[in-house]
Amino acid sequence: MNDAAEIEFDTEGVKKRFAFINRKAPYGSIYALEILEMVLISAAFEQHAIIAFIDDGVYQIKKDQNAKVLGMKNFSPTYRIIEDEKEDADEDDDIDMEWRIVVEEESMTARGLTPEDLVIGVEVLPSAELADLLDAQEVVLSA
Repeated sequence: MNDAAEIEFDTEGVKKRFAFINRKAPYGSIYALEILEMVLISAAFEQHAIIAFIDDGVYQIKKDQNAKVLGMKNFSPTYRIIEDEKEDADEDDDIDMEWRIVVEEESMTARGLTPEDLVIGVEVLPSAELADLLDAQEVVLSA
C-alpha cells in the first residue's frame, strides 16, 4: 500500500492579472452567473482583475431588472459587492489587488444605455482601447 505524499502549494504572494469578460445576457443561461462566481473567488485571493461587460453582457449590470417574471433571482446587485471590494482595495494599502470594472462603449451605446443606467460605477472604453487592456492580462476568461 502506497502512502500518498501530501502535496503543499505555496501560493503566498502569487498574483495574476485576470480578465473576466461578460458577453451574455444575465438570464437564459448559466454563463453570467458563472463569471460572477469566478470574479468573487478571485477577490477572495486578492487577484488583479479587469471585469469587462461587452455585447449583451452590459445587461448584467443594468438597473431595475425584473427577473421574477422569469422565475429567477436578480443577481445584478451582487456586483455592488465587487464595486465595494474594488473601493476597499483602492483605499487600503494592505490589500494588493487592482481591479477595473469596464464597459465597452459601443456595446452600451448600441443598447441605448448610459453609465447612469447601471447598478455600479464603470469605466467606459472604446473597443480598441478595451482590446489593448485585455491583451495585457495574463488570464482571460469569457462567457
